[in-house]
Amino acid sequence: MPQIRPMDRLIEIMATLRSPDGGCPWDVEQTFATIAPHTIEEAYEVADAIEQNDMDALKDELGDLLFQSVFHAQMARELGAFDFDDVVNGVVEKMIRRHPHVFGEQSILSADQQIAAWETIKAAERAEKSAGEHTADSSALSGVIGGLPALTRAEKLQKRAARVGFDWPDALPVLDKLREETAELQTEIDTNGSAGRLADELGDLLFVCVNLGRKLGIDAETALRGANTKFEKRFRHMETALRDQGHHLQDLDLDSLEAGWQEAKKDLASKVANSE
Repeated sequence: MPQIRPMDRLIEIMATLRSPDGGCPWDVEQTFATIAPHTIEEAYEVADAIEQNDMDALKDELGDLLFQSVFHAQMARELGAFDFDDVVNGVVEKMIRRHPHVFGEQSILSADQQIAAWETIKAAERAEKSAGEHTADSSALSGVIGGLPALTRAEKLQKRAARVGFDWPDALPVLDKLREETAELQTEIDTNGSAGRLADELGDLLFVCVNLGRKLGIDAETALRGANTKFEKRFRHMETALRDQGHHLQDLDLDSLEAGWQEAKKDLASKVANSE
């Protein structure tokens, strides 16, 4: 008896879970909209496993993310829209189409040339799709979806604008713009600006920070994740040290907390230096 492939088994399990006759009540009542947040969460858990360099966790999280794709495909199959094989065939065709230098006769010599060719192919695909849908959106920013994390979407918008020449030549003028936006935010703070004005100026400042990262070759989302991790590590170290000294954080004034923070930074830096 031929052995069932793991992928086929997973698709079969998903169909069983969704079956109105004996399936899981929770799975049966789900929709694309209710599952979408779980899909996003699983993608972030994959990123976290990579950041932690945890291969066991990465294997598990990739499985969870794959299951999300199977879940969506099963719901689409029930509607008669498409099934998992259609999803796989679609991405296979797309990868072949977008890599003519690998699967065709086109010759590309460098990674930069490949990126340029990739974007040209994607732009042609978007134009063809828009024509098929009778849409009139020919903007250079067309196709940058609104559901992305804000920092990631900002970088994609900036890259699209840069393709048509709307970009700074290097990082130095972006630094000038950063100072300008900081000053404008300071003015709103000094004049008791409304919450709306403050949010507007802070948004401008963050947008320029993303642009600075882009010009330096640094992904803003990744940089902020790193800063979050660093803050958490230092704060937890400070908490532990102060508790070991018999202190409760909520009972300490800001100067004492700052002193504890600086000590935590020194301790952690020393541990890193000793490990190298």
